[in-house]
Amino acid sequence: MEVAQSSVIVEFPLRGEGWVAVTSPADRVPSHGTDMLGQRYAFDFLRVDDRRPLHWHRAGWLRTLLLGVPTRECYAWGAPVHAPLDGEVVRAVDGIGERARVHPVRELALALKNALTFTPADLPAVLGNHVIVRRDDLFAAFVHLAPGSVAVREGQDVGLGEVIGRVGHTGNSTSPHLHFQLMDSADPVVAKGIPCAFASYDVLRGGAWVPAESAIPGKTDRIRFSDSG
Repeated sequence: MEVAQSSVIVEFPLRGEGWVAVTSPADRVPSHGTDMLGQRYAFDFLRVDDRRPLHWHRAGWLRTLLLGVPTRECYAWGAPVHAPLDGEVVRAVDGIGERARVHPVRELALALKNALTFTPADLPAVLGNHVIVRRDDLFAAFVHLAPGSVAVREGQDVGLGEVIGRVGHTGNSTSPHLHFQLMDSADPVVAKGIPCAFASYDVLRGGAWVPAESAIPGKTDRIRFSDSG
C-alpha cells in the first residue's frame, strides 16, 4: 500500500489497552476521505471495551443513540497523550470548551456541517484544543484535546514519551478520541500529509497480544502500547 512504502516511523502516542484506529491509512488513503488540513494519512484513535460492534462507553447503543452519554465517562476521555518523537512545540491551543454529553446524531451532524462550510477562520472550531510538535521539516499534530489538559507551551522542547495533553472531545469530534497526523507544515490549511507508521505496538489476535513493529494499525486491530521496539 502507498502509505507503507515511505512512512516516517514514530512511537505510538497512547498507553494502555483497548485502542482502535477507527480511521486509518491502513484501510484507505486519504484516510479521512480528503487531503484537506493535511489529513491524507491521519489516524483517529478510539478506546473501546470488548463488546462488538465498537462500544466507547459502558452504555448500550440504544441508550447512547437516544439519550447520549456523559463525555467524561467515555473510555478514551482524559487518557494521556505522549510525544511520539522529540521536537519543539510550535502550536499549543487550550481553553476551547467541550460538549458535556456525546450524542452521536448531533456530533455527526456538526461534523458534516463543519466539513461543508469550512473556511480557514473556522480552524480553531474544527481542531479544538491541539498541539503541534516540529522535528526538522516534520510536524506532528494532536487534535481534540480536553480543556485545560495541554501540558506544553509554544517554543518548549519536548522529549520522546513526554505527556503533552489528554484525549478530549473538543472541535470537530464525534466522541472523545485522539486525531493524530504527520504533515509538512505547522499550518494545517496549507499542509500536506506525511505517511506514518508506529515503531512498536501490540495487536490482540485470538486472545493473545502479538507484537507489531514499524507497522500501521487498521480499523479491526485492537492495540496497546509496547516499548519492546
